[in-house]
Amino acid sequence: MTDQAFKLRELININSAKKESVPGDARIIAVSSGKGGVGKTNFTVNLAIALSKMGHSVTIIDADLGLANIDILLGLVPRYTLTHVLKQEKTLSEILVEGPNGIKIVSGGSGVMDMVNLSPTELNRLIDSLEHLNNESDYILIDTGAGLNHSVISFIQASQELVVVVTSDPTSITDAYALIKNISKLDVSIKVVVNRIESNKEGHDVFEKINTATTKFLKLEMESIGYIYEDQNVKKSVKKQVPFLVGFPNTLASRGVELIAENLVRNSTYSQPSGGFSTFIKKIFKNKQ
Repeated sequence: MTDQAFKLRELININSAKKESVPGDARIIAVSSGKGGVGKTNFTVNLAIALSKMGHSVTIIDADLGLANIDILLGLVPRYTLTHVLKQEKTLSEILVEGPNGIKIVSGGSGVMDMVNLSPTELNRLIDSLEHLNNESDYILIDTGAGLNHSVISFIQASQELVVVVTSDPTSITDAYALIKNISKLDVSIKVVVNRIESNKEGHDVFEKINTATTKFLKLEMESIGYIYEDQNVKKSVKKQVPFLVGFPNTLASRGVELIAENLVRNSTYSQPSGGFSTFIKKIFKNKQ
């Protein structure tokens, strides 16, 4: 892992002074959680919509290999996945599915894991195909699985930024810390979103518990980018298969996600490497060696 990380750093040219996305270089953000059931995928979908409402082009890659929840949340049934692109049966534009407010969704399926078996020629062909995402997207959100499996760590390591979704549940806090500990040596900017809070104080307290532990034991300070209130309309939206930012745009949860989107765009610090999505795919490939 150390040798791989060293080589990967040599491949990436970091310009820490940049605050806005460079045309052709999408801002790539992985969204993950220490455990399932904390609202990670629902947050990802609604964050994408919030960013698109701000005028940004957004693509979600469903990289949760176990559960294709993005399709379910949006009531979509994609006919094709990344596997069809790898097999040269379909182009990227043919597998893209459009969601609410113009967001785009790529269903990864087993194709994401199949990348490890690609030859250099096949990898270059895939990169050329996926470069469309880099050119057409301001933000690419990677909805990873939950927990500490190898695929989750690989996606995080290949991304520029990580948003960890956590709740006040003690197991969620503990598992979020375990996730952060496992990726603390990676060159990834880590941000925290506290979901399902009852008050701002609760959100602040949850973040402080995590940040105090990571600062003390990992010498790593987290960045809080916002809280989302417990909201019954979220459950209603899931049942209707309509994102709550669409079905209930004026609800507390919707406003929370909009504020988080504003923080990501205007207030959050990050380093914009060159290469965009091509670099992401190359890093995924190398991380699986």
